[in-house]
Parts: sequence; C-alpha cells; structure tokens
Amino acid sequence: MNMTNDNAAVVSRFFAAIDRLIADGVLRGLKTFTDKYGINRWNFQSMRKDHAAGGTFQPSWLSYLVTDFKVSPLWLLTGEGDFWMAGFSAEMVRKLHINCTEKAA
Repeated sequence: MNMTNDNAAVVSRFFAAIDRLIADGVLRGLKTFTDKYGINRWNFQSMRKDHAAGGTFQPSWLSYLVTDFKVSPLWLLTGEGDFWMAGFSAEMVRKLHINCTEKAA
C-alpha cells in the first residue's frame, strides 16, 4: 500500500465529487462551496489544479460532502460503490440545497 497514492486518490475523488455536484445542478459552482464553508477559494482552486501545489487538504471537506450533500463515504474513500448514499439522488439532494443552486438576486 502506498499512502501517498492513496491520499492523492481520495483528494482526486473529492474534486471529482465537486465537479459532479456542479454538473448535476446541486452546486452552482466552486464559489458556492467555498463561501458556504469559509474555505479560501484561491487555495482550493490551486489544490484542484495540482493536488501537490501547496495548501493543505482538510479532511473536514470530505465530511461536508457526506453530511450535507449525501455523497457516499465509501465512494469518497475507496472509489467503490455508488456516488450517492443509499436512498439519495441528485434530484433529492438538489431539493435539500436549493440555496446552493440559485443565482444571487
């Protein structure tokens, strides 16, 4: 087992999950996510482009996807199983997060 590769794989799945949430209309964009959780957007975008670019990936970011967006923790950590937690779909999660998809007035 190579811990560096395992860590990089989890971080890659995290950013893939963000992309899917945006594509599925659950999140409006990266800014919505970073603003919601008080994450430095520059650091977040730099890490997204190059996981080794600096900044520190925060494990709490994974918990936001699991708790608030119903992304499967098994999928996030291992890449196995379904993207959504059992019983959830993009449509259901979108309804839970209507403020994450609306444009500002």
